[in-house]
Amino acid sequence: MSLLYHFSEDPNIQVFVPRLHPSHPSLPPAVWAIDEAHGPMYYLPRDCPRIAFRLKEDTSEEDKAYFLDQTHAEMVIAVESGWYTAIRNTVLYRYTFAAESFSCWDTGAGYYRTHSGVSAVYPLKVAPMGDLFSRLCEANVELRLTPSLTSLREFLLPRTLQFSMIRMRNARQ
Repeated sequence: MSLLYHFSEDPNIQVFVPRLHPSHPSLPPAVWAIDEAHGPMYYLPRDCPRIAFRLKEDTSEEDKAYFLDQTHAEMVIAVESGWYTAIRNTVLYRYTFAAESFSCWDTGAGYYRTHSGVSAVYPLKVAPMGDLFSRLCEANVELRLTPSLTSLREFLLPRTLQFSMIRMRNARQ
């Protein structure tokens, strides 16, 4: 059985009901989930702005050398240093779903959403994540702390890496 995940600071969600996505209001309501390979992008407090990037098939040699030649990590996640204490203190829970009710919305980012007509999704399991810094290390993620994500965002946009920019509305300007 394929599994998908949702991460939340709330340990008491009994049922997930489709809702509009704030970044994609034109899409019909859905429950969103993430695959295991991309899950570490969500090992952070919900509102924490972050930029995650990794290689993809057509990443240029120049981008690979500039961004990733100095690391052995599968993924790099940059967060603003002002979020350090929140990351250290947040208790995060991983909800596990069976994948049957979902279809892939973005293979590069690992995003899944429920099929139309699905009215609710019940988690198979919920478990605390524990120390988030440790979990990121276990997932072979390099975490980079920076005062602001703004420069990195602008620098990455034209590049050939796979990247996700999450909760950027909360980033320092």
